[in-house]
Amino acid sequence: MEIRSDVETRVETRRFGPFTFRLGVDGTTLALPYQRVLDAYERFNASPLSQVARQLEREVVASSIFGTNSIEGGTLTEEETQRVLELDPAQIQEEEQLRAVNLKTAYDVAQQAVTTPGWQLDVSFIQTVHAAITQRLIHAYNQPGVFRDNPKAIKTYVGNREHGGQYQPPQHGHDVETLMQALVNWHRKLVEREVPALIRAPLIHYYYELVHPFWDGNGRVGRVLEAALLQADGFQHAPFAMARYYLAHIDEYFTLFNRCRRNSEKSIATPHTPFVQFYLEGMRVSINRLHDRVNQIVNVLLFESQIRRWYDEKRLNSRQYTIVSQLLAASGPVPLTEMRRAPWYQALYLTLSDKTRQRDLHWLRELHLVAMDKQERLWPGFMSVE
Repeated sequence: MEIRSDVETRVETRRFGPFTFRLGVDGTTLALPYQRVLDAYERFNASPLSQVARQLEREVVASSIFGTNSIEGGTLTEEETQRVLELDPAQIQEEEQLRAVNLKTAYDVAQQAVTTPGWQLDVSFIQTVHAAITQRLIHAYNQPGVFRDNPKAIKTYVGNREHGGQYQPPQHGHDVETLMQALVNWHRKLVEREVPALIRAPLIHYYYELVHPFWDGNGRVGRVLEAALLQADGFQHAPFAMARYYLAHIDEYFTLFNRCRRNSEKSIATPHTPFVQFYLEGMRVSINRLHDRVNQIVNVLLFESQIRRWYDEKRLNSRQYTIVSQLLAASGPVPLTEMRRAPWYQALYLTLSDKTRQRDLHWLRELHLVAMDKQERLWPGFMSVE
């Protein structure tokens, strides 16, 4: 990757003063992590995605919404988030549930927009995403899709001492509107200069958060914008998976925003390199994790096909087939003692001897359809057990 020259836009605002958008990255430093992301994505894209795309998309969306919501203080677990997303909208009652559903709506808005031929990032899109994220949520000042315009007595601050200090973004509505239009104009310059989406996306995220244009929901909107720019460039699944990486590295995530801001204030030549480098590493990790998950899902599908075939061929009886199916349906290993107490298992052997139970399990282990670890926990046979 070669960054030929900086792309800079200086904006004069009415009250906030001058504000400069600039590329500010070291192409030499970023070349290797950038290439590693491309290599990881090439391997991921070559995997059998078509077989598992629907399941993978569902998992990524739930995981991403859990991650981005948790960053902002959400309390739903990932499993609860998945269940909420499957509810009928009429069943949504609690604010936490609404936050999750709103994010899913915003993801859908973004995915539909970026697949439109000729789509470009614009102010209207940003406002639409914000409206989707904050609709029906109660806030003293926030209006969905409406930029912030602070009254004199109310100041907005971003950040905290633990993550590098506080920053006061533009307060006046005209300044906010001016800078948001300048942000999308600057992004068009980046596109014209052929700056890769993997570099553009985190920079738009960074500058969007620096302007902090809304009363509420800025972090969630910023992460959707970042993902949308990658999706528009052809990346699948991975863009929204980044939210989990941000959550796992939340202190570094917040600290780097302030570090880049202070780098700019100190007139450091490439102030944004640390955040973009962090982002690229997150993308590499996220893509590799998705690749592993695809392989795991494919292994499950192949395993299910195998046990069904063997059952049809009478190599497995109905009891043995049920045992393997139950282990597959479990979310993790099943202790042998727990399985023996399970009502479904006891029903299988209601009129049969203990020797029959032992023989069934021995046969499943001999066929490598069931594995047992040192703690006497049972796993599906395709899993690696030590």
